[in-house]
Amino acid sequence: MRKRARVALSVSLISLAGCSFIPRYERPAAPVTAQWPQAANPADARSAAKLTWQQFLPDPRLQALITAALEHNRDLRIAVARVEEARALYGVVRAERLPTVILGGSRIAARTPADLSPTGQSLSSRRYDVNLAVPAFELDFWGRVKSISESAKASYLATEAAREAFRLSLISDVANAYLTLQELEERTALIRATLQIRAESRNLVMKRRDVGLAGDLDFLSADGAFEAARAELANLERGRAAAENALTLLVGTMPNYLPAGRRLTEQGIVPDLAVDAPSEALLSRPDVRAAEQKLLAANANIGAARAAFLPRIGITLGLGTASRALSGLFDAGSGAWSFTPSLAQPLFDAGRNQANLDLVETRKVIAVAEYEKTIQQAFREVADLLAARATLTEQLKALEAAETAQNNRLKIADARYQAGVSNYLEVLDAQREAFAAQQGTVQVRRALLSAGAQIYKALGGGQEYGH
Repeated sequence: MRKRARVALSVSLISLAGCSFIPRYERPAAPVTAQWPQAANPADARSAAKLTWQQFLPDPRLQALITAALEHNRDLRIAVARVEEARALYGVVRAERLPTVILGGSRIAARTPADLSPTGQSLSSRRYDVNLAVPAFELDFWGRVKSISESAKASYLATEAAREAFRLSLISDVANAYLTLQELEERTALIRATLQIRAESRNLVMKRRDVGLAGDLDFLSADGAFEAARAELANLERGRAAAENALTLLVGTMPNYLPAGRRLTEQGIVPDLAVDAPSEALLSRPDVRAAEQKLLAANANIGAARAAFLPRIGITLGLGTASRALSGLFDAGSGAWSFTPSLAQPLFDAGRNQANLDLVETRKVIAVAEYEKTIQQAFREVADLLAARATLTEQLKALEAAETAQNNRLKIADARYQAGVSNYLEVLDAQREAFAAQQGTVQVRRALLSAGAQIYKALGGGQEYGH
């Protein structure tokens, strides 16, 4: 009967374990407006969550670079290792909620000299033990261990969400670096073509001057335009080298083979992604999820700190056999057991537990503020990108029309100069305006494509596919 009573008591104690002092969690209201500053969805808008990055960024060269970056980027390796570290730590903490069972065996041999023996003769003894032991297992009555486990789990999920946020940022950054490099290459090609045209124009003006059909002013203007183009070429080549180095740093290790890339006009990146209301669009972002998991971890730590004020109950169990001879270990009557309960109640700790509770409550206040700040920053990022999507689209249309007009003007000005109707300054002015329009079109086209990649990242693209 006594044994049954002990078993019943143990079961009752274990069933009581699991009470929790973790405060009830309520997600803070998003400190942003309910609507975006301007219309969010163009016609036939696509969902970012339903598009993998390969579908959204179809350039095969860009895809190869992103694949290499996801494999070799050192910062991403660190982020992945942080996730593994948090997962392992969560596993260690979670294991504390279950008892540790140890199978042990031992042999003890001892000799007592005659002058220490109660019989006046030397004594020799031997003992063999085989047992299962549960060392110092805490019965989690107040949920202290559970709270610590919940905090570790939330911290692990926060690092996992942070890794996903970094992965999306890396994809966006590689795309932006690649598009910037493409822009500089196309602008460099334009300035090389312009430089050749201006060299030919300078030679033509020089010949016309030699026969008296042009003056020194025309020649000096043509020569100055040529040298200005040469200076701009050097400037663009320096920028191109810097852009290439930036891309190499992001990728980590450049692939041995890269397929041919596409021109900016052939990229196929259309920033027509659908944007839900802020309350839905922002909460799905991995950086916001990471911030909320950190808040959940801080909330769970309060439960552990509160439980520290209450008694801590532990048990140590042992069950096995013992015998003087190895052959008698499993004979009848060789059973052995031990049961050691313990109770520890803090009486005086110089305010340590209260200070620890104050600390974790303050950290929760900080976590709430950081969560709300993350929401606000995410709202601004998406709102800025939506504005950029609308204005850059209109700007590109206007610049393309302006480029066409300036190219036609240049043809007319050149024809007028060849016919002797106008001087070379008119041609030079038309060349400058045409070149500026061409350069501006390439720059804005790249900016629009980069905005598309950033919108994909800002909306947490590819979440339905887990990548």
